[in-house]
Amino acid sequence: MKNALVECLGTLFVVLVIGLTVIAPGAGSMAPLAIGSIVMVMVYAGGPISGGHYNPAVTLAVWLRGKCPTKDVPTYMGAQVVGAVLAALLVGLCKPKSYVTPMSVQVVPALLVELAFTFALAFVVLQTATSKKSAGNSYFGLAIGFTVLAAAYAGGGISGGAFNPAVAIGITLMGLSAAGNLWIFLAANLAGGALAAFVFRLTNPNES
Repeated sequence: MKNALVECLGTLFVVLVIGLTVIAPGAGSMAPLAIGSIVMVMVYAGGPISGGHYNPAVTLAVWLRGKCPTKDVPTYMGAQVVGAVLAALLVGLCKPKSYVTPMSVQVVPALLVELAFTFALAFVVLQTATSKKSAGNSYFGLAIGFTVLAAAYAGGGISGGAFNPAVAIGITLMGLSAAGNLWIFLAANLAGGALAAFVFRLTNPNES
């Protein structure tokens, strides 16, 4: 239960910051900095308890890498989705009069961007937070947060910048993304997480 609670809370704060900084009046071009920062601090806060995934694609990658028990996967993913839904409700309460227009995306570019940067995020998580070679380091949260920051700046204008199925659900509920685009995030994000686990095993053959 403590792991599920941490995953729920961490995802809640990540999605809450996304909503409050992206929906006007928000943080404008500084929104990715706030988003990357909240990911970083929540990873540091929750990492020692649950691993600080806050992302079903990361949970999938860590499971495929062999560092998350199978029985925990549905609990983690469920908690992350609940956190995202709660965050969307809180954003609605905090900004009840804000007018939101769903972002229009092109399918192929959006798929490619979401796949590429979810892969990057999950790969960084695996290398900095699960590898024996980097065990005990103090930079894992910074590396993960800065990956999200870079991804949001680079890909946000193309896909909306979810890189996380739970975030995708949250931004859909907030009206930032059309419901018809949800499959793009789910497919690309989960594929990116799975690909990251495959590449990690390929490049770290001695890890178990």
